[in-house]
Order: sequence, then structure tokens, then C-alpha cells
Amino acid sequence: MTGDPALAGSFVPEGENQRAFRDALGRFATGITVVTVAGRDGPVGFTANSFASVSLDPPLVLWSPAKSSSRFAHYAEAEYFAIHILGAEQEELSRRFSRGGAGFEGLPPVATPEGVPVIPGTLARFDCVHHDRHDGGDHLIVVGRVLRATHRDGPPLVFHAGALGRYIPGL
Repeated sequence: MTGDPALAGSFVPEGENQRAFRDALGRFATGITVVTVAGRDGPVGFTANSFASVSLDPPLVLWSPAKSSSRFAHYAEAEYFAIHILGAEQEELSRRFSRGGAGFEGLPPVATPEGVPVIPGTLARFDCVHHDRHDGGDHLIVVGRVLRATHRDGPPLVFHAGALGRYIPGL
């Protein structure tokens, strides 16, 4: 008897298959965000692609910081945060807020009324207050209630198969 063709190439996504699991997840193109908070020692930003809408009523969004991140405590404790969706032309901002990047160094200080540092000119921004947190294995699932949102026209910066790219409408 032959195996089910729908299962061909399947694997258990644990142990030695962790890289293969990560590669499979990478087949899903995602947008790129920078999440910011007011840290104990100044503004903190973090590039992330783990963003999703949750609810329109009430307006809720989520993102998931890795527990292994050196900046994890800032996000786990934050009452307020901002999620910035990057435009296709903002790859430099993605790198600036990635591990080892310059972060807010050299950027003009701009903050929400709650004191959260923000980056002007991104494709969209959601100013949030903590709504809930959930354990998510090696990540924390942070749910925020959106206090304010802003957006502009333009294509997003995307992440696919381990690389940044651009979405081209109409293809």
C-alpha cells in the first residue's frame, strides 16, 4: 500500500527538524514592524514580523517578542507600546532596530501622549495600551488595545524565506 501523497515530505517539527520547521514557516510572507516602548533608560525599538490583527470591536492587535531577546523585559513590562508597519522603502529602519542596529540613536525624539517613542513616516502605526499577555512557548503573546492609528498609502516591506523584499501590487 502506498503512503498518502498529502503527507509526502511531512516531518515532526521538533528536535532535529527545528530548522526545517522554521523554513516552512518562512514560506508565509509577513509584513515588517518596529515595536517601540519607553524603556527604563530611554526609547527602545525592536524589529518584528510577528504582528496580527485580533479584533475590530474592541480594536485589538498582537505581536510576539522572543523571550530570549535582550530587550524582552522592556516589552513584557510595558503598559504602552507602538507598532509601526514599515513601507517598502524603509528597509534601513528594519535594520536599524534589528539586533546590533543603531536603534533610536540619531533620530529626533517624538513621543505619543503616553510617552511612547514613535517613528514618523511609517506606513502605519498603532498606539496601544496593554490588554493581555499569554505564554507562547519561547515567545510572549502581547495583545494591545489600539488607542490611535495612523496610515498612509504605499506598498509594505515584507519578509519571506529569510529575506526582506517588496510587495508589488497587481502581480
